[in-house]
Amino acid sequence: MSTTRDVAIFLFDDVEVLDFAGPYEVFSVAGLRTLPQKPFNVFTVAEKSPIIARNGLTIIPDYLLEDCPLAPIFLVPGGGGYRADGTPFGSRREMHNPVVLEWVQKQANFAELSLSVCTGALILGQAGVLEGLKATTHFKALEGLRAISPHIEVIENIRYVDNGKVILSAGVSAGIDMSYYVVSKLLGEELANEAAQYAQYDYWPPAKA
Repeated sequence: MSTTRDVAIFLFDDVEVLDFAGPYEVFSVAGLRTLPQKPFNVFTVAEKSPIIARNGLTIIPDYLLEDCPLAPIFLVPGGGGYRADGTPFGSRREMHNPVVLEWVQKQANFAELSLSVCTGALILGQAGVLEGLKATTHFKALEGLRAISPHIEVIENIRYVDNGKVILSAGVSAGIDMSYYVVSKLLGEELANEAAQYAQYDYWPPAKA
């Protein structure tokens, strides 16, 4: 491996912790025991600081949107929904945030790989990144993803979907499976298996659409 790829993970208030922390762990430690050079440099980015994730976890992002370098890999996690009064929060709010959508479009145009976990797919979809592609998301958000555009082919009952440059996973823990798949895609299955074994993560299915 001759280069280290940057991996930018977007954060927002009410982000689901495992949606971003699972992939953060996978990319941060993959290859450290087997390669001469660290294959991934993982950092977080948000519109503001600090971020309050689900269940009150406070996070200081490494970058804000305006000073974040463009990354060859970027990931949009999910988390959120609607409050009792109908107010959107988390990904349901950010999918209508023009500042976020502009940044996502810019990143997607630059990136080697655009990734989403769970309802992060709603943000990618609203940004126009998923037009003409297969996509998946949390099982409770499938209809919401379909409602964004008739040109998104929504796939159910699948852990992750690979469109080449755009890869999406289903809900929460499925983001870990997707991340090991991306490691396999970029660095080989042997290295991905070693990383999963080190983490004692015994199940990451190769099944994809």
